[in-house]
Amino acid sequence: MVSQLEAPALNSAHHLTYNLEGLVQVFTSSHRSFFTNVIAQSLRIAGQGTPVLVVQFLKGGIGQGHEHPVRLGQYLDWIRCDLPRYIDTPELDEVEHHSLMQLWHYTQEVVYEGKYSLVVLDELSLAIHFGLIPLTEVLGFLERRPSHVDIILTGPQMPQALLDVADQITEIRRSYQP
Repeated sequence: MVSQLEAPALNSAHHLTYNLEGLVQVFTSSHRSFFTNVIAQSLRIAGQGTPVLVVQFLKGGIGQGHEHPVRLGQYLDWIRCDLPRYIDTPELDEVEHHSLMQLWHYTQEVVYEGKYSLVVLDELSLAIHFGLIPLTEVLGFLERRPSHVDIILTGPQMPQALLDVADQITEIRRSYQP
């Protein structure tokens, strides 16, 4: 999950920069849960000095919003909707819908600016499934993002169209041992 590699040229003061194409990764599961391996990956990458953004579209409850990101270390920003609850239904009032759309538009803006090298879009699949964020907008966003930006999509009920554009798909399954 490295967007750029810098290698010094031999016997030269110049550096060569190799741009690698960003990946789209999907982590999906049949149940709604936070993907601890995704946040661990985000923390590890941020700890190495790479700017990371974690966006939780359907989580609220801490009065956060994109204006007040939680900063985990120097390179990881974590944002949620500015809502008093988490979203578990497609029925939102006007204030809730406005907050979700603000978060979605803000996310697109900062990604297009190239501010982050890794962006985690947590439970975006449910926001699409609930009809809150149009799938066509998400597909356009993925297509227009800067080429070096890695995107991780998480959540249950991942639309086939997103699976089709993913470079990597990880399905988390519960297994019960008798």
